Amino acid sequence: MLLLATEGVEADSKDINYGRTPLSWAAIYGHEAIFKLLLDKGVKADSKDNNGRTPLSYAAEHRRKAVVKLLLAAESIEADSKDNNSRTPLSYAAANGHEAIVKLLLDEEVEADSKDNIGRTPLSYAAENGHKAVVKLLLATEGVEAGSKDNNGPTPLSWAAEKGHKAVVKLLLATEGVEADSEDSYGRTPLSWAAENGHEAVIKLLLATEGVEADSKGNDGRTPLSRAAEYGHEAAVKLLLAEGIEADSKDNNDRTPLSWAAENGHEAVVKMLKVW
Repeated sequence: MLLLATEGVEADSKDINYGRTPLSWAAIYGHEAIFKLLLDKGVKADSKDNNGRTPLSYAAEHRRKAVVKLLLAAESIEADSKDNNSRTPLSYAAANGHEAIVKLLLDEEVEADSKDNIGRTPLSYAAENGHKAVVKLLLATEGVEAGSKDNNGPTPLSWAAEKGHKAVVKLLLATEGVEADSEDSYGRTPLSWAAENGHEAVIKLLLATEGVEADSKGNDGRTPLSRAAEYGHEAAVKLLLAEGIEADSKDNNDRTPLSWAAENGHEAVVKMLKVW
């Protein structure tokens, strides 16, 4: 308060390193009282820093609900502003699972399915990070494409499967428009990613889903079994072998699942493959 009343103090000055104003810093750390003082001083509520991010973008990312409310009520605020990576406040809120803030932003009728520079949507980020409540909210929002692909082809389901988020995978599989066996730019499916990372519960869900090919090959000729074997995921290997897949399939370099398991010293998997 004392500084704001001092002659010559520029309330909207930007720092050298980030190009952020005092308002941006107050938004990041959720200092509501200071935020109000700065807004009352007439600072620019929508100023962008060197990364093109606004105070709203930071408040949304850091779960500062009270600050988000203040900003959305301020004059000339763009609730859907994009930063240098084309990410919106909704994108950041969704990625971090801030359900209440996602609701506030959706109430402002922001573009719920906006894509950033790498083609990812708020749903994609929420799915990757396992935020089931936010995923539900977005799926219930008009205009959100549940099976949208980013620039490299992964869908929200692919991201959730790769990270092992069973509840989100289940939710997406039950959603119209979601292709359970969709391939990304590398020819890899959600099952392939789940197998590589040993997510047993997700593998079970996918194998029980109609249309999922247990023995699908990526552009490199590798199957989900090949991926699971390479990383020594014994439970995943068992599940896949139980589907009656080709245990000795060769990839583009003529390497088998056994070859990958042997290279990486996974004795239990090697034994399993030898006797299957």
